[in-house]
Amino acid sequence: MSGAMAPAGGVERDQGRNRGRDRGLDRRRRLRDGLATLLCGLATVLVLLALFSILATLVWNGIGGLSVATLTRVTAPGGENGGLLNPIVGSVIQVALATLLGAPIGIAAGIFLAEYGAGSPFATAVRFISDMLLSAPSILVGLFVYLLLVAPVRHFSGYAGIVALAILVIPIVVRTTEDMLRLVPLSMREAAAALGAPRWKVVLLVCVRAAAGGMATGVLLAVARIAGETAPLLFTSLGNLNWSTRLGAPMASLPVTIYQYAGSAFDDWVQLAWTAALLITAGVLLLNMGARFALRRRGER
Repeated sequence: MSGAMAPAGGVERDQGRNRGRDRGLDRRRRLRDGLATLLCGLATVLVLLALFSILATLVWNGIGGLSVATLTRVTAPGGENGGLLNPIVGSVIQVALATLLGAPIGIAAGIFLAEYGAGSPFATAVRFISDMLLSAPSILVGLFVYLLLVAPVRHFSGYAGIVALAILVIPIVVRTTEDMLRLVPLSMREAAAALGAPRWKVVLLVCVRAAAGGMATGVLLAVARIAGETAPLLFTSLGNLNWSTRLGAPMASLPVTIYQYAGSAFDDWVQLAWTAALLITAGVLLLNMGARFALRRRGER
């Protein structure tokens, strides 16, 4: 009898030890999970505090110079209460045309890399060059365009500024387009192909349509980057204190105006620099909100 009970008692002891180990392991896992959650929450709070402090500083210092006169007058010498009309118009023109030039090229390259470039040495080279441009300092792009378009003719122009900004747009759009297309489920491609659709229709009418939201986000990221770029424009469009919308002439822009005015001894110029920074931030924010709202409405339909 005792010999028969001994194995049962040993099994019970083993089960008790196992339950104890499981409870200890569960406690350690819960502790690690709570610690990781706490660290993630702290990181989120720190990021939000940093963003809020930047926005609060821009609003606090820039809102005082925001007026009808600021938006309707051109820049003027220090002390003469000029405005920001020509830098605003110049920035809108250059950013819009650079996006129209660079985004289609980036989208086409991203589609090629995601859909047609698997294992291709040419696609590998394109991806490598795109990644290099994505991480390259913008001042190098400005210097390249200066040597290509400005130095030979010895003349700064809006055309050169647009080309410089377009080069910065392309790698961002290439990366986001390729990544978004790779996220499209293979079953969608197979279903379209099973219905007899040719390859180009599968790509354009199924894959691109499914990834349109992410691709649009990539374009908006590119716009947000080039809207605040200063260094490429200093080498290309340079800036213009007078009213000018001619692309063949030097053209004003908000980032260059901020660069010129921020360290000025004139109080009105410093105020205009803060206001220009606020306008850039507000413009990018409104553009992102509008695009997301439009894409959401499209998805609901």
